[in-house]
Amino acid sequence: MESSSAASGGSTRREATRQKLYEAAVTLIAEQGFSATTVDEIAERAGVAKGTVYYNFASKSVLFEELLRHGVGLLTASLREAAERTAREGGGKVDALDAMIRAGLVFIDRYPAFTQLYVAELWRTNRAWQSTLMVVRQQAVAVVEDVLRDGVAGGEFSEEIDISLTASALVGMVLVAALDWKSFQPERSLDDVHAALSRLLQGRVSGCR
Repeated sequence: MESSSAASGGSTRREATRQKLYEAAVTLIAEQGFSATTVDEIAERAGVAKGTVYYNFASKSVLFEELLRHGVGLLTASLREAAERTAREGGGKVDALDAMIRAGLVFIDRYPAFTQLYVAELWRTNRAWQSTLMVVRQQAVAVVEDVLRDGVAGGEFSEEIDISLTASALVGMVLVAALDWKSFQPERSLDDVHAALSRLLQGRVSGCR
């Protein structure tokens, strides 16, 4: 029992250290770019020794790749939880998508630097972690696809919708709108931005109800 507790404590400490490194790396890379950011700077910002970085990650590239996995994993989990919560409360699939939009905005509001990096990396094709990025991106999009697919099966959505493209469009809408909000309209509240995207989702831009 004692050895189990010790192992658990060690795992918790390591996760806390990795979290510090993620936060340091994402902040520095957002400020000055991946190439210009050094392992020494990451260690200093995280408040750990340089050796601690290499103990947890084989290289700066591996650290960044794991950062992408970690961040998109958090986003995916928040989207899934929003959809599941809506289902438990008896909401429909449009309600689930609306809840997922809000969950995405909450995530971006909390992690703007990560979101900026993630979107920037989506446009790059020469990175060692490109294949990993595509995998984790698809994990997030797949959560939205599942809701759309269930909505089509239940007759809530048209059978003519392109599920894959529509899911990607919804995720992209949230990412781009949120980055615009953070960069150019920071005075707007999260509720305000969510309301605007909700109107788009529900087809009320034209004024028809």
